[in-house]
Amino acid sequence: MNTQEIILREKLDDYFSSMFEDELIDEIVQVGYIDKLKNDEILIDIGETMTHIPLILNGVVKVIRKEKKGHELVLYFLERGDTCAISFVNCLNRSKSLFKAVVEKDAEIIFLPVDKIEPWLINYKTWRQYIIDSYHFRLIEMVESIDSLAFMKMNERVYKYLNDKVKINKDVNLEITHQEIADDLNTSRVVITRLLKQLHDEGKIYSSRNKIRVLNF
Repeated sequence: MNTQEIILREKLDDYFSSMFEDELIDEIVQVGYIDKLKNDEILIDIGETMTHIPLILNGVVKVIRKEKKGHELVLYFLERGDTCAISFVNCLNRSKSLFKAVVEKDAEIIFLPVDKIEPWLINYKTWRQYIIDSYHFRLIEMVESIDSLAFMKMNERVYKYLNDKVKINKDVNLEITHQEIADDLNTSRVVITRLLKQLHDEGKIYSSRNKIRVLNF
């Protein structure tokens, strides 16, 4: 076993050993590889064809949908133990991605070749369950995104967004600009600034330059 395989097995044992069969772990060690991506690096862009799917070991990745005019909207976040069900479908269909995935917080990721994914569905019960669960969770998150667009006022969307960021980062103190929030929620910086001041005045957050503390998490 070479150094890469030893490191990969150690990383898998740290989280996935209780989730996957030993035989599946062995296969992942043989065909997978680990890479580290920095904040703001693009994991997959719209129009690209994926050759591998990711297993997130640590860090955070946000999945974004872009509409025809170029406006972007964050759909959901991926964190430790997650994979992207959307990328899985793209791999199986050999189709180009309709979504963009960007590293939100420095991430370490195992990449698995697409040609192994379908046989594993047949051979490994734990892999099938993992993929089904991934679909389930991502579907719920996408429905929540649709609900927030359709039924929530903008100030409610901003507050939910900040709470989601706290959950992902496991820290009530966020370092984020008004423009970043505006980009993720597909609105203007002026609107975000006004709504953050409103939330600040209501005692729900404490906002200072490029820093927000969520008080009522």
